[in-house]
Amino acid sequence: MRYVSLGEKSTKLGFGEAILELAEKNPNLIILGADITASVGLNMVAEKFPERFFSLGIAEQNVTAVAAGLALTGKLPVYSTYSVFAAFRAADQVRLSICYNNVKVIIGGAHAGISVGPDGATHQALEDIALMRALPNMTVISPCDANQAKVLTIAAAEHVNGPIYVRFGREPVPNFTPLNQDVKIGKAQLLCKGSDVAIVATGHMVWEALQAAKLLGEKNISATVVNVHTIKPLDKELLVEVAKQTKFVVTVEEHQVNGGLGGAVAEVLSQNYPVLMDIIGMPDCFGESGKPQELLQKYGLNSRGIYERVRAKLYEKRK
Repeated sequence: MRYVSLGEKSTKLGFGEAILELAEKNPNLIILGADITASVGLNMVAEKFPERFFSLGIAEQNVTAVAAGLALTGKLPVYSTYSVFAAFRAADQVRLSICYNNVKVIIGGAHAGISVGPDGATHQALEDIALMRALPNMTVISPCDANQAKVLTIAAAEHVNGPIYVRFGREPVPNFTPLNQDVKIGKAQLLCKGSDVAIVATGHMVWEALQAAKLLGEKNISATVVNVHTIKPLDKELLVEVAKQTKFVVTVEEHQVNGGLGGAVAEVLSQNYPVLMDIIGMPDCFGESGKPQELLQKYGLNSRGIYERVRAKLYEKRK
């Protein structure tokens, strides 16, 4: 199947639209803010349901603890802030108040990845997948575009009975999946099928992976592309299947090469079907300020960078 962009839209807006729809259906849904609302996609919800929106200020640890308390009383709390704060500043409260109690709280991790751009290293979440996927009971979602952010967030709210972390970005990105898509939590999507390499991507990198596959096709290199929109639980069955059908596996993520999607895939394949792998991500360094596309290019996270990395790996394999 050929995927075409329907225009550009930020994944934060898809998340916000999902929470608005859930709030319209569920009067027990409570929205908590940590001084930022529009920049994490929740302004539309706050405007329509002001009586159910509470801004607790720049106090992410307190927001997390309040969310856990609300969940223990039967409410469905949702809060969102920048991923660096949601995952790291409030790490103790997420671990003990939310995950240890296994309460249903939806956490929106905004501004994820290097493509946040000008905000720089302090606000670019590049380690949050590693932390969140290591926490017991936590479901970790990383949608590829705005439509999928909406559909997946609703699906998680309706079908997951524990804590949910939704990772999304700020900048507009190609919106290429349909709103009526059939997605299931824990089941990755096989977007195109090839025989030479399997490119396993997550988040905004899925579109770049698809474009890289097109470039590879022009050089007669056949690529499979897998969208891992749920990092935990991981779709082990599909990962093993594509590893068996290709010569090697490449993972792509806006995250450190340590502990993220690449590490999760390596854990699965090393135990079930050992295969040559390459992990494309941030090379164990912090980000920097710059325009999103310039940063993606610098760190080899755009389609051209993925294409060149795959070709180099194939050449190395043939030597």
